Amino acid sequence: MGREKLVVGIDIGTGSARAGAFTLDGRMLGSHSVPIKMGKPKPEFVEQSSEDIWKAACTAVRKACAQAKAKPEDVVGVSYDATCSLVALDRSGKPVTVSPTGEDEWNVVVWMDHRAIEQAERINSAGHEVLRYVGGRISPEMEPPKLLWIKENLPDTWEHTAKFFDLADFMVYRACGVDARSLCTVVCKWTYLGHEGEEGRWEPSFFEQFGLLDLFDGGRVPDVARPMGQRAGELTDKAAADMKLSPGTAVGVGIIDAHAGGLGSMGSVFEDMDKPDTAALETVLALIGGTSSCHMAVSSDPRYINGIWGPYYSAMVPGMWLTEGGQSATGGLVDYTIENNSHHPKLCEEAKKTGKTVYELLNEAVAAMGGAPTVTRELHVLPYHHGNRSPRADATLRGVVDGISLDQSVDSVAKLYYATVQAIAYGTRHIVESMNGSGYAISRIHACGGGTKNPLWLQEHADISGCDIYLPAEPEAVLLGTAILAAVASGHYADIPTAMKGMCRSGEVIRARDTHKAYHDAKYAVFHRMYEEQQAHRKAMAGF
Repeated sequence: MGREKLVVGIDIGTGSARAGAFTLDGRMLGSHSVPIKMGKPKPEFVEQSSEDIWKAACTAVRKACAQAKAKPEDVVGVSYDATCSLVALDRSGKPVTVSPTGEDEWNVVVWMDHRAIEQAERINSAGHEVLRYVGGRISPEMEPPKLLWIKENLPDTWEHTAKFFDLADFMVYRACGVDARSLCTVVCKWTYLGHEGEEGRWEPSFFEQFGLLDLFDGGRVPDVARPMGQRAGELTDKAAADMKLSPGTAVGVGIIDAHAGGLGSMGSVFEDMDKPDTAALETVLALIGGTSSCHMAVSSDPRYINGIWGPYYSAMVPGMWLTEGGQSATGGLVDYTIENNSHHPKLCEEAKKTGKTVYELLNEAVAAMGGAPTVTRELHVLPYHHGNRSPRADATLRGVVDGISLDQSVDSVAKLYYATVQAIAYGTRHIVESMNGSGYAISRIHACGGGTKNPLWLQEHADISGCDIYLPAEPEAVLLGTAILAAVASGHYADIPTAMKGMCRSGEVIRARDTHKAYHDAKYAVFHRMYEEQQAHRKAMAGF
């Protein structure tokens, strides 16, 4: 009897590289996480190093496989997901700086970098037809504004860069030496038209409009993209040695991190079916939480929703149109709220002493105040501290807190934390309402990511959105989604839906309660008024 075959999913998040070793029926036998460096040379600038990321990812793979007690030959496939960050390499494959510091090490513009707001506004003002497929407005988090910023501000970088990659595609290239761009990355972040022709196409007039047509010279960006999970190639000798895997191991075309979470969390819809019926996905929202949050819905027909990204063809589930909402700061905003007060050191000390997390301590403080949502009746948060991704699609918006007092007690921190969690949930409700107003009938949320470890976060999202929340049996759904691609690339599943059915299982369900519906409706109305007030304030100050 032979040893069990495994696949490895590798996730490059905002702050860490993670790897998970999975059986072909979706059981994770080992995982490991390694921090990655981040540089912030100026306000709104966020940078990383592709070399640092590669080394962290290889360490994570080695440790995950060791934990799984896997031999190199046990692993039949690997694939990658990553944030939608932009990577620059020269002709020899070495980093090219994207940084105002001029240091080549910093060759990645991170997804959350907002240096290109002005370039994004110019692109939006021109109103090209391709913008129909990004919710009507391009975001500075997408690649064309970042590329335009580089060309205008770092001409030497533009001249010396031989390849510009989305981060997931860079990882695949580094692993197998094949420049296989993912339909997911280029459709969602580069304006590739995946629905046109047999393989999709670029629209040259869009890039020509802004002087970016030379982006395609000399293979800097290939002409054609490939479906996620397709076999991109095999591990090179060097990459295999870095990961302690076997040369020739299948490498699957990659995917954006949130979209991997969509595959890993939505797959349980197929659990009780003889064969997967993708129509069942049309009432489901995948909510993938982390530093930011993404809200993914799919449909058989394209749905154009102002301020919500997409529709993207075959960018997550093959043959279906993806609509992608999102919030630019969620886990990051909760952490900012907790850390930005004098009690943070004491909370950390207490957490260490008790073996609890800071979130658990604050949840206990909320419970001690009665645990009812009404404790935040006088405290309101507009969670736009890093702009609004959707449905307002305005990266210049800013956060607002209404109701601050001089109280410096732990209870005051807990209330603000609670109000922030609620505000994030009101943002999710706003996205769901926008989607349902444009043809969707979303009634359940399949959630994964950091927020799902917090019962307060889960219950508030269920109650405020009115949707039951389904958790996957495998909590590391992003890693599972990427392992699904590795399983398809290795030939063990015929396609992604079949692999989703074979590898995903359902877990706990958090039911939406209507006990505090009137309260949440009232606070949700305040949520919208706070935005309107911010717009009025900006108008009043526009002349200064």
